[in-house]
Amino acid sequence: MSDPVGSSSSSGSVSRRRVLLGGAAGVAALGASSALGSLPVWASDPIRQQVPTGPFSLGVASGDPLPDGVVLWTRLAPNPLAEDGRGGMPDRPVPVQWQVAEDEHFRRVVAAGSELTLPEEAHSAHVELTGLRPGAEYFYRFRTESDLSPVGRTKTAPAVNSRLDRFAFAFASCQNYPSGFFNAYAHMAEEDLDLVAFLGDYIYEGGAQGELGRGHYPVGEIRSLSDYRLRHAQYKSDTDLQAAHAAFPWAVVFDDHEVENNWADEISQRDGEPDSDPQVFRQRRARAFQAYYEHMPLRRTQRPNGPDVQIYRRLTFGDLMDFYLLDTRQYRSDQVGDARRTDPSRTILGDEQKSWLRQAVAGPTARWNVLAQQVFFSQRDFVAGPETNFSNDAWDGYFVERNEVRDHLAASGTSNPVVLTGDVHASYVCDVKADFNDPASATVATELVGTSITSGGDGQDQRSGDPVQLQENPHIKFINRKRGYVRNIVTPTEWTADFRIVDYVTRTGAPIRNRATFVIENGRPGAQPA
Repeated sequence: MSDPVGSSSSSGSVSRRRVLLGGAAGVAALGASSALGSLPVWASDPIRQQVPTGPFSLGVASGDPLPDGVVLWTRLAPNPLAEDGRGGMPDRPVPVQWQVAEDEHFRRVVAAGSELTLPEEAHSAHVELTGLRPGAEYFYRFRTESDLSPVGRTKTAPAVNSRLDRFAFAFASCQNYPSGFFNAYAHMAEEDLDLVAFLGDYIYEGGAQGELGRGHYPVGEIRSLSDYRLRHAQYKSDTDLQAAHAAFPWAVVFDDHEVENNWADEISQRDGEPDSDPQVFRQRRARAFQAYYEHMPLRRTQRPNGPDVQIYRRLTFGDLMDFYLLDTRQYRSDQVGDARRTDPSRTILGDEQKSWLRQAVAGPTARWNVLAQQVFFSQRDFVAGPETNFSNDAWDGYFVERNEVRDHLAASGTSNPVVLTGDVHASYVCDVKADFNDPASATVATELVGTSITSGGDGQDQRSGDPVQLQENPHIKFINRKRGYVRNIVTPTEWTADFRIVDYVTRTGAPIRNRATFVIENGRPGAQPA
């Protein structure tokens, strides 16, 4: 196949969930040869289990698509909730084989190989594929000894600067396991998408017990490497999350809860506790980053170096989309109150990341330029009247740098800037104004904020939004507090954002619906109701 990203595949009627959970996927005998040379023949027995069990209990995933390849991920863990965090694996390297095919039956295998998984990386595999065709759909799976993994589907990015007429993606954030079931992912897995962007809070580090039958965390507050591994494994065991990972490539960034609530650079927010010592917190951060890498489809360039990792990066999809995946945690100044938020020395990006972003958005760029990041970008005053109350954890707490980024987008003529945000467990649509205190000032960009997958429980379907926020912040066009994700269909002429919500997360089986749809026109910043 050579369909561009976003076009319908030849298996368009195939349920994306069936790729993971059953049906005909991968049943055929395997074996092929190509320009890559002779490829190995796997046993002709059909896949016995598509629901992941055995060493592939955590499923499969792909991520960070480039025009010639993607990252394939799995982790060997026959006992994923083993208390020592090793997933029931031996303390020795274990090889895992992988195959990539152009069809879900694996009749046209185009690449194969073996990866040695290591105990010091929780027997995770990160296969960085190259040599694939741009803008093409592929299927992949893993094997170790006689055990076969579920089958995943992925897509490469189109060639850089190639014409792209359509790109479909969803973005999501904030999936607190005890707060509810991952019903949204059951529906996301059935969508026709080219990418999923996850904007942070993939796990939660706290010790909350289960609510309404969802279950509980095996341990309380997590600090050790084994605890972080165990927490990730618990989340990854969810079959709806596995289905969404297996259906599409993902691009992921972390926020705070992957380490600790509201952390900032080397600063813990747990005053008076052992973590408040910067050296102790750096050790905790290193363990958290290690477990995060072990469970995500990330490239080796995102492998942590102790407490440091470069997670910010750029993904390009033809001439249509540039994604700038940002890190608003690792380099930020500590949070302060309203009185100090205008201090020009404060940063949320850090000097190196800010310089990289400034150069990147100044061009050349694709038609749509996406800042995929974690915390609220637009101004948001929470109290009525002349008094103000801003979030010190969001860009409002880094007033000068937020305005600098906004003004640079405008001055550089960055084409169609759109900010994507998670964190706040609610859906918002905002006009990014040249002056947030002057509603008549120019709109220079658009911000789309996605609600949580489960965090906050069932939430509220606010028919009139939040009256105080809407009154104090006229640039905010929409607020809703149900759970779900945002589906986006992008063409050269417009961006359509569907705010997809489920009615409940406190039990399984919730239907999904579009709560609102907004459209951004090419060359006209700001979103309008469809």
